[in-house]
Amino acid sequence: MTASPTILVFDSGLGGLTVFREIVAARPDANYVYVADDAFFPYGHHTEEEIVGRVVPLIGALIAEHEPDVTVIACNTASTLVMPHLRANYTVPFVGTVPAIKPACASSRSKRVSVLGTKGTVKREYTRALIRDFGQGCEVTLVGAANLAAIGEAALRGESVSDDAIVAEIAPCFLNGEARTDTVVLACTHYPLLLDRLIRLAPWPVDWIDPAPAIARRTADLLGAHHGSGPAAAPRMLFTSGRPAMPEQILAPFLARRAAA
Repeated sequence: MTASPTILVFDSGLGGLTVFREIVAARPDANYVYVADDAFFPYGHHTEEEIVGRVVPLIGALIAEHEPDVTVIACNTASTLVMPHLRANYTVPFVGTVPAIKPACASSRSKRVSVLGTKGTVKREYTRALIRDFGQGCEVTLVGAANLAAIGEAALRGESVSDDAIVAEIAPCFLNGEARTDTVVLACTHYPLLLDRLIRLAPWPVDWIDPAPAIARRTADLLGAHHGSGPAAAPRMLFTSGRPAMPEQILAPFLARRAAA
């Protein structure tokens, strides 16, 4: 029998765990390496050239070390910049994470959609091209949240985060009038870490669109059917800063569906 496949999941920090969780549920048989580039976090504070110059060789080194069958870039900011460079330089299949504008606009009833992302993601030409190609007549509002990714990381670590801090970040998404916003795209993988609070703090109910399930399906499709031999190894979690791995109680919820498989 062939060995279980290896999936490399990469993000600037811990937000990629929201994508990791869905991939694990889709392929509980796989071996996982999760790499958080926390030494360079947050990516939104760096120029496009700095991000490309950082991520492309770093991914190359990780591929050489871990030999993944698929590499998932679980970061919108990085994906909107580096995917062409990665595919040009490395033969491993890649799955990127880009704002889920197409499904959001297709499902919106009011035709008023907001894209909530980092300042870098919402200003990218890539994001604006998605709106032009898949906006389907919707009024799409781009909202650059300066602090929400860091707030998500803080909440995951168990630190206290005020409701007011979250409301200040998401308030520009909600536009009222003859029609009001009914769909918000979560264009940063950190934001689903706060989903329960986003739902509670929203001024009215909206559909929150998380691309993670679609990313998991694409990853599973690239791997094909499982023909492994026995259980996969425990996931490895690496930080580019060299700090110790996360406590097991924090990581456990992201592996729960693997344990149940």
